[in-house]
Amino acid sequence: MGICISSASSEIHQVDDGLENVMHVQINIVSHGIEKLGSLYSKEGSKGVNQDAAILHQGYGMEHGAFCGVFDGHGKNGHIVSKIVRNTLPSLLLNQKNASAKMKTVRDHNNEKADDGLAPCEGFHKWKEACISAFKEMDKEIKLQRSLDCSCSGSTGVVVLRQGDGLIIANLGDSRAVLGRINDQNGIMPVQLTTDLKPRVPSEAERIRKCNGRLLALKEEPHIHRVWLPHEDSPGLAMSRAFGDFLLKNHGIISLPDISYHRVTSKDQFVVLASDGVWDVLSNKEVVSIISTADSELVAAKSVVEAATAAWKRKFTSSKVDDCTVVCLFLRKRKQHSDFIF
Repeated sequence: MGICISSASSEIHQVDDGLENVMHVQINIVSHGIEKLGSLYSKEGSKGVNQDAAILHQGYGMEHGAFCGVFDGHGKNGHIVSKIVRNTLPSLLLNQKNASAKMKTVRDHNNEKADDGLAPCEGFHKWKEACISAFKEMDKEIKLQRSLDCSCSGSTGVVVLRQGDGLIIANLGDSRAVLGRINDQNGIMPVQLTTDLKPRVPSEAERIRKCNGRLLALKEEPHIHRVWLPHEDSPGLAMSRAFGDFLLKNHGIISLPDISYHRVTSKDQFVVLASDGVWDVLSNKEVVSIISTADSELVAAKSVVEAATAAWKRKFTSSKVDDCTVVCLFLRKRKQHSDFIF
């Protein structure tokens, strides 16, 4: 089941696996009266144990900060890897950021230079460095788990950090983050914040081939490109970046995240993160529309997961339903859905 930890200054909500649907919602009223809203929901598919894990941490890094993450495991031990990442990465990232800040303070003191605050681009640069270091360290920690075989098991990860009016996005694999924004017609439009890092992406394919990894789609699923060892039909990974999967780490699979920055505007309403089980059956537009018309912010994630599950059963009648996990972080109090035009 999920774990919920809260304190006066911050709250952490996590979604775990299990046969039951698990939902944790968050409402946190800070001292000056701003309401922070978000929701999480995860549902096991029909393939076996739920390999997804997710987290929403309000008050992360600063009072107006947040950490959102969705981690989709794969392979025999993928469900373990995704939870290790979910439980460890937030603190690793913050430690890397704080260590960098301390080093800067020492340098500035030695140079008798005062720090008047970072410009947005400078602040993003510090977080980007921290993300790169934290993801690299996370992969090392997984490899050090001697009782856990991760040669052909791993996890994707999509993370969105909110720090004031800035969003730092770090993506590893094929989960996705999408922004919901009001357009000029007062409707909601999606803005995709990440690229699905699959082997068919030209730049990803080029890197894998240079490392002697093979790219091949199976006859029964010609639309899915997979990564194989140079001289063996194994393991057939359907993403190009991941934690774990150490058998392919010398053949183009990397744990370096794709990192970007987005400045929040008055039209930006929410950010949604979801595992590929959602995006395989629902478009970006469908997802942001579902969130906007949900009964409340607190059931938004559940509404998307239920829609995705229904879509799987409708579109792929002979296929097993994938695990579906969603995190919604609202950037401001949502308008009533009657105010939006679709």
